[in-house]
Amino acid sequence: MKNTVVVGLVLIVAAAAGYIVQQSYYVAYETQEIAADGRVEFTLPDLLGVERKLSEWDGEARLVNFWATWCAPCRREIPLLKQLQDDKFEQRLQVIGVAVDFMEDVVAYAEEARFNYPVLVGQEEAMAAAESSGVEFIGLPFTMVIASDGTLVVTHMGEIMQAHVELIASVMRDLESGVLDLDSARQALSSL
Repeated sequence: MKNTVVVGLVLIVAAAAGYIVQQSYYVAYETQEIAADGRVEFTLPDLLGVERKLSEWDGEARLVNFWATWCAPCRREIPLLKQLQDDKFEQRLQVIGVAVDFMEDVVAYAEEARFNYPVLVGQEEAMAAAESSGVEFIGLPFTMVIASDGTLVVTHMGEIMQAHVELIASVMRDLESGVLDLDSARQALSSL
């Protein structure tokens, strides 16, 4: 009888803890939004702790890369993303990193990595930002390609390679110059 009471209390405490965690997740999730017109919008702090909205980069096509300091494929992408950012004016594509990690770990890693593009940081908030955009958060890295008007064009799950970057840059140049419409750009990038 005594064991039954103890087991019952443990189950009640576990259920209550689960409920609290779930509610905090939904609060974070609800702070992110995707508009009815498909625009992606979220707010996360940068490396200095300043809250930044994704819409700050409206007017520029964006490659938004979700990564973490502990993720080996994520770390392998960074030199390629830095090169893309160096070629930003030629490529017409703004790179934005979103670290799904602890702020302290990202700040320490940033000293080594010497990012030349904005890096935003969040844990559950970063995952909620991805999921609010229709992305099922199943692992890292993954990348969102966003048009200059803030519309999600495509999402790529897994490590970005040079061939992916070249295709994305080419298609986004064509989309932004009017050579392709949104549906055609999505079709062209569907092989990612």
